Amino acid sequence: MTSLSAFPITAKWPAQHPERLQLYSLPTPNGVKVSIMLEELGLAYEAHKVSFETQDQFSAEFLSLNPNNKIPAIIDPAGPGGEPLALFESGAILIYLAEKSGQLLSKAPAARYQTLQWLMFQMAGVGPMFGQVGFFNKFAGKTYEDKRPRDRYAAEARRLLGVLEQRLMGRTWIMGDDYSIADIATFPWIRNLIGFYESGDLVGIQDFPNVLRALQGFVARPAVIRGLSIPE
Repeated sequence: MTSLSAFPITAKWPAQHPERLQLYSLPTPNGVKVSIMLEELGLAYEAHKVSFETQDQFSAEFLSLNPNNKIPAIIDPAGPGGEPLALFESGAILIYLAEKSGQLLSKAPAARYQTLQWLMFQMAGVGPMFGQVGFFNKFAGKTYEDKRPRDRYAAEARRLLGVLEQRLMGRTWIMGDDYSIADIATFPWIRNLIGFYESGDLVGIQDFPNVLRALQGFVARPAVIRGLSIPE
């Protein structure tokens, strides 16, 4: 019987199925990257909700798994060498799951590194910039009389969308015909930008038809539909 008792986080979120991969998350753009990935792969996992409303991410138990107090994080009881492995950072988790399963990340060296470069493009650019747009457009920043901060991030978000628009020209997905972790990382943020953040008009989303076409294909995938609401 697999035991995860060595991980303090299981005191707050007990594992009902300790033999399964444990996911600690919330349906945010970063969080759903991993739930979508797990659904795409068909791996058995158990999801635990880390509630921002009750500041679970600052609890000692969660910080024992991710000292950066961000979701998502995982424990894989069947990690390398059969030993449990704890991981945080969504990009790192996507790479780990892709390599563990042998799916959604090309084994061909050139294509692998190109996929990773687009994953880093999302991690370093799309996520942080779109998050700032959301803050200044929908949340506290909307009351600021000075719109220069909002407009700065909106302009950068538009630039990033332009990069993706060019990349997706003549391609089904970011890496061409092959759906990959680059898509799983990127499209939840675009969906959030024009949905939850209500910033589609601000960034002129209709000027990026290739992005919208790929987003439509992404959100229609059964695994994506399921993953977007996990944990409930």
